[in-house]
Amino acid sequence: MHKPSAVTPDAPAAIAMPLLTQQWLDLAFVHWAVEPAAVAGLMPPGTVPDTHDGLTYVGLVAFRMHRVGWFRTPGIPYFGSFPETNVRLYSVDGHGRRGVVFRSMDASRLIPVVLGRAGFRLPYLWSRMTVRTVGDTVTYTSSRRWPGPRGAHSRITVRPGERIHEPTALEHFLTARWGMHNMFSGGAAYLPNDHPRWPLHRARLLTCEENLVAAAGLEAPTGAPVSVLYSPGVPVRLGRPARPAPAALLGP
Repeated sequence: MHKPSAVTPDAPAAIAMPLLTQQWLDLAFVHWAVEPAAVAGLMPPGTVPDTHDGLTYVGLVAFRMHRVGWFRTPGIPYFGSFPETNVRLYSVDGHGRRGVVFRSMDASRLIPVVLGRAGFRLPYLWSRMTVRTVGDTVTYTSSRRWPGPRGAHSRITVRPGERIHEPTALEHFLTARWGMHNMFSGGAAYLPNDHPRWPLHRARLLTCEENLVAAAGLEAPTGAPVSVLYSPGVPVRLGRPARPAPAALLGP
């Protein structure tokens, strides 16, 4: 197995010919630490949990997807813009590429959900969702419609604080992820992305009522999150899938 690549706040390579373009806006990052063994069985073939100081993390990330577009075409204003809330894990493959693994992706537009499930085999789920800013707080809600489990829901309210000028090593680890590992057609693969450096703010978590983590097959969080961050967002480009190294290169 190759040594995991360095965690860098900037993308390691620009994507000259993007497969998809989009914007991720008004993001809340809520994270809990877990033992790697607790999630090892949920990783795609050819990957293992990525760790920071011996621990890996479960992330609940709520945001607005904005103007998804194919290749270099302009983003779609209605069907390409919608609230989304993801449950994600942290992965590394035999080439040393760090990424994320999505366990669930709740979104409020049915057509992108169907396309994401059919075209990319992503765990998209159709939900009623809102993102509302009132004063200095942002609230994200979701209630799952299809395919279930029905009743899976979340309500997250954060109060963003001052801009972070020097993120910690953990804050970089949780946010500077330049790809995702997933089971695409033909097997497991790595889908790279690039975007400008995150503008990050530490945030106070005012409300976190959710069962999305448990619905995604993980143990429900019992304590306070170890990290709560907010970002106004970035424009993003996604590249084409590439195969991870065989699982045999990853060791036990």
